[in-house]
Amino acid sequence: MRVASGAFKEDVEDSAPPARPHGTRRGLAGYPGGARVQGQEARSRERVIVLGDAAGSGAGPPRPAPASARPAGRTSSPAPRLGGGSAGTAAAAPGGGGPGMDTRLDQETALWLRWDKNPLTFESVKQLIAEGNKEELQKCFGARMEFGTAGLRAAMGPGISHMNDLTIIQTTQGFCRYLEKQFSDLKQRGVVISFDARAHPASGGSSKRFARLAATTFISQGIPVYLFSDITPTPFVPYTVSHLKLCAGIMITASHNPKQDNGYKVYWDNGAQIISPHDKGISEAIEENLEPWPQAWDDSIINSSPLLHDPKASISKDYFEDLKKYCFHRSVNRETKVKFVHTSVHGVGHDFVQSAFKAFDFAPPEAVPEQKDPDPEFPTVKYPNPEEGKGVLTLSFALADKTKAKIVLANDPDADRLAVAEKQDSGEWRVFSGNELGALLGWWLFTSWKEKNQDHSALKDTYMLSSTVSSKILRAIALKEGFHFEETLTGFKWMGNRAKQLIDQGKNVLFAFEEAIGYMCCPFVLDKDGVSAAVITAELASFLATKNLSLSQQLKAIYIEYGYHITKASYFICHDQGTVKKLFENLRNYDGKNNYPKTCGKFEISGIRDLTTGYDDSQPDKKAVLPTSKRSQMITFTFANGGVATIRTSGTEPKIKYYSELCAPPGNSDPEQLKRELNELVSAIEEHFFQPQKYNLQPKGE
Repeated sequence: MRVASGAFKEDVEDSAPPARPHGTRRGLAGYPGGARVQGQEARSRERVIVLGDAAGSGAGPPRPAPASARPAGRTSSPAPRLGGGSAGTAAAAPGGGGPGMDTRLDQETALWLRWDKNPLTFESVKQLIAEGNKEELQKCFGARMEFGTAGLRAAMGPGISHMNDLTIIQTTQGFCRYLEKQFSDLKQRGVVISFDARAHPASGGSSKRFARLAATTFISQGIPVYLFSDITPTPFVPYTVSHLKLCAGIMITASHNPKQDNGYKVYWDNGAQIISPHDKGISEAIEENLEPWPQAWDDSIINSSPLLHDPKASISKDYFEDLKKYCFHRSVNRETKVKFVHTSVHGVGHDFVQSAFKAFDFAPPEAVPEQKDPDPEFPTVKYPNPEEGKGVLTLSFALADKTKAKIVLANDPDADRLAVAEKQDSGEWRVFSGNELGALLGWWLFTSWKEKNQDHSALKDTYMLSSTVSSKILRAIALKEGFHFEETLTGFKWMGNRAKQLIDQGKNVLFAFEEAIGYMCCPFVLDKDGVSAAVITAELASFLATKNLSLSQQLKAIYIEYGYHITKASYFICHDQGTVKKLFENLRNYDGKNNYPKTCGKFEISGIRDLTTGYDDSQPDKKAVLPTSKRSQMITFTFANGGVATIRTSGTEPKIKYYSELCAPPGNSDPEQLKRELNELVSAIEEHFFQPQKYNLQPKGE
C-alpha cells in the first residue's frame, strides 16, 4: 500500500486497539446473510447484503390521519365550525376540499383543542378556526406526520402535521407502549434521551422541551430515563444505548435541516437506528395512544424522580476514553505544525470536538467565533449544512487564512456529519466530497490497522461497508488488500445494523461511510459520528505532513494505486409527488410500455436495477437482490463505458437525487479525461432522464 511517494514506515506509538415506512416485515434478528455478487465483483469479495427493507430512508411525508386513529369515546364538545357539513356524517376525505375534509378537520381540531395544553399552539389553532382559515388549518391538520425508520422530521408549529408538544407526547406514548411489548425488562434497563439546540419561540417548541416531555412520558410509566442535561451530538445517543445496554434511545434533532424543522430519531437496543418492521409497529402504537396520559403535561414530575439519571459526565468520560483507542500517532499529534479550523455551524459540536482533540493530544483547533455557540437561528448561513459546499464555509476559510491554518473541519449542527476542506498550493480551498473523504479515511483506518496486525489471516474477518449510492473505492481497496467489502441500502440504519451483526459474529468492522459526508470510524458508535471523524482526519493530515504530503496528494496516490473513482452527485427540487411519479414512470416506459431506456444521449446502457419494482437485469431471474419497495423511487443505470448512475427520491426532503461514478482500473492516470467523460454523462442524464424544463424541476442552488 502506498503513502503517495513513500511507504508507511512510522512506528505506532501509544495506541491500543447512523419516505414513508417501507416494506417487508422482518425483525432485527431476521436478516438473510446476503448474496454473492456474480462475476468480477465476486472476486473482489464484495457481498450485497439483504437487510429486509426497501430502498430509501425513513421519515416520510405526512399522510391523512384515519378516523380509526381516534378510539371510541374520544370526542369533544363541538368546536367552531369550518363550513358546510354536519359532524360525523361525511366520510373522511383523504385530501382536497369538500364536506368530508371539513368534517375531518372539525374532528381533528376539536381533539386538538381538548388535548393541547401549550398556550401558544392552542391559541394559534383557536385563532385559525375563528378566522375560518381552512388553508392554514389544512396545512396543520391535513395529514399526521408519519413515523418511519428515520423517525419524524417536520417543521415546528401547531397541528398533527408539525413537531410540537402534543405530537411529541403522542409519539412517545406510542413508542413507550411498543417498547413495553418488545422488552420484558424495560423497567430495569430504561432508555436514553438527548437533544440539540433547536428552538421555535413562536410555538414554544424546542429540542430540550421535547426531550423533557418524552422523558416525562416514560417516567410516568415507571421506566428509567437517562436524560442528558445539556445538548449532545447525535452519536452520543447510540453510544449510550450500547454502553449502558439500554432498550432504546431518542435524539431530538433535525440535523442539518432548515431552522424551523425538528425531528425525533430512534435507536434500538442494538445501538443502531431502527429498521422495519419496528417503524410500522411504533406508528400503529402511536395511533392507539393519541390521548395524553394523566401526567403527560406535567414535566415537573421528573425533577425529583429516582428514575431520572443524567449520563452527561460519565458518558462523556467513557466516550473519549474509547476514542483514545483510535489514536495511532500520539507523538506526531503533540508536535504537529498543521493548524486546524473547526466550525460547528451554530450547532452542538464545539465542546465535543475540542475534547476529542485533547484526547488525541492535539492543540485545540481554532473555532470560528461567529459559529461556535449553539444558535437555533443559524444566523450566518442560508442552510446549516456543510454538504452544500463552500457557502457554509466562508467564515471558516476567512479564519483559516488569518491564522494560516491549512485544514478546515466542519460539523453539521448535530455533529454526526463532517466536511473537510484543504488549502491548496494555488491558494484555493478544496472541499472534499463525501466519497473522497471516505476514500481517505478508509485507506487510513486500514493502513493503521495493518501496521498493528501483521498476521494476514486476520484479513478474512475484517470488513468495510458503504451504501449503494456511495463510491465503490472501498471495494477496489478490498480487492487488492484482501479484506471484505459489503454494500447496503442507502442510510446508516442499514450499515449500523449490518455492522452490529458482523461484530456479533466475531468480525472486525473497520469503517463504514456514505457519500452524504457520514463516517463510522469507530464501531463503538453504530452510526455516523462527526466528532470521531474530525479528530481522526486531523491525525491523518498530521501524519501525512511528516511525509510532506497533503490530503489531496494522498487522495491522488490512493486513486493511482487502486484506480480512479470519479464521482458527481446533485439533486433537483420537486414538491409535487405526482410529477415525481411521472418522471420515474417515464423512465420505466421510455421506448414504449415496460421498456427502460437503452441509451442516454450517446451513452449506451448495459444494465438496469430498479429497487422500486424489484427488477435487475444482471440477475439470472431478473429479480433484484437488495430489498425493494414500491413506496420509494430508486433506479440504477450501468453504462457500457463503466459509469454507474442512481436516481432516487429523498425520504426527508423534496429532492430527486442522483449519484454518478466512473471507475477506472489501477494505472489509468488521466483523471481529467475521466472527469470530462463523467460530466458529459451527467449532462446527458439531466437532459434526457430528468428533463427539468418538462417537469419544472428546480436545480440545486449554489
